[in-house]
Amino acid sequence: MSQQPMRPHQRLSGLALRPDRQHPNNTPQPSCREQLVCGDRSAKRMIGFALVQACTLGSILLGLAAILFAANGGLTEARGCLLGCIALDGLDGSLARKFGVSTPFGAQMDSLADMASFGIATPLVTYYWLADRGPAWLVAGACIAMALAAAVRLARFNVTPYNSTWFQGLPTTIAALILIGSSLAVPRLGFVQAMILILACTAAMVSSLPYPKLNQMLRIRTWLLSLVGIGAIISMPTVFVAVIGTFLLSGPLLALRYRLAPDDADALPE
Repeated sequence: MSQQPMRPHQRLSGLALRPDRQHPNNTPQPSCREQLVCGDRSAKRMIGFALVQACTLGSILLGLAAILFAANGGLTEARGCLLGCIALDGLDGSLARKFGVSTPFGAQMDSLADMASFGIATPLVTYYWLADRGPAWLVAGACIAMALAAAVRLARFNVTPYNSTWFQGLPTTIAALILIGSSLAVPRLGFVQAMILILACTAAMVSSLPYPKLNQMLRIRTWLLSLVGIGAIISMPTVFVAVIGTFLLSGPLLALRYRLAPDDADALPE
């Protein structure tokens, strides 16, 4: 019995195009999520998009460089690379807003870069910093917990509605800044204190505590900022520890404040 010839889209079903994609007139337009750059593709916007992605990829490269430096005993260079990652993480977001090229693709790239730089490189550099100052297995466990917490924090950020006022949980970038900054500002930081700091950052990342964004921190009174600046000149380590301690505690304190004022809907973070 003769068989009817197969239609083109039925052959090699795993590779054939869908029928609606074989007819140009019936092909639906790709949505914004399927495009690298949505809307206008002017030269200015495309250049801006390229600059944003260059910053993001640069952050990944610096994170890899930090791992290589730390593995070969170059902790100072590794910390410098991670500080560069932090700077590029802030720069790519600013450029994306400036050029109007904030896209779903860029958001995913940014999360991947954050995981590479702050979820993998930072825990590894921290491990090399502390491994010879205490039980290596304890340091390894704390750093692994930090890496897992960073993955959870970034995944939750990707599916949480945007809030312009608060972070839900400590951002991975700030956790990295706290740890790298502590190792630079307080070179003689004790092993126990360093481990407490790692665990505090880890717990804060996976928590639902509200942490203020930059626009909220800029509301701090000028005289207080001046006082911090003068204190930093006198004793940088003391001021740094005080600042990061205050910031880490701000999450629980704000959460407690909102819990005690349930009727004040405007005070609750979205």
